[in-house]
Amino acid sequence: MHTTSAAGGDRCTVTVCRGCCCGSTEVHPDVNHAALVTDLGDRLGSRASLRVTGCLWVCGAANVIVVSPGADARRSGARPVWFARILRPKENAAIATWVHAGGPGRAPLPKLLEQHLTLPFRRRRKQVRLTSPDA
Repeated sequence: MHTTSAAGGDRCTVTVCRGCCCGSTEVHPDVNHAALVTDLGDRLGSRASLRVTGCLWVCGAANVIVVSPGADARRSGARPVWFARILRPKENAAIATWVHAGGPGRAPLPKLLEQHLTLPFRRRRKQVRLTSPDA
């Protein structure tokens, strides 16, 4: 895991889900999940904190990665960006390039990552409640 001191207090945090479905060879048997985490960490280097966590509750979208803005960007209104189905090194490269450029609130999202955007669990849950006939 790569964790180094923040430069200027505005370093992104990249969270990699490795809960029940993310990182599972049962869900994605053709993916070397450990190698993907190592690859992402190497690509991020000291430009971001890399954190591996348990389930983020977006199981149907495995593998999930969340890029959270640094403190300065968050104070300016930037919010975490959630990505689904991150299964290849080229997606890691796009995330790392974006983070190196500033990440959420600081740099435009690479086109490749647009197709991987997903909603956080709490917002998905809220949408289900709002659209459910029993709500």
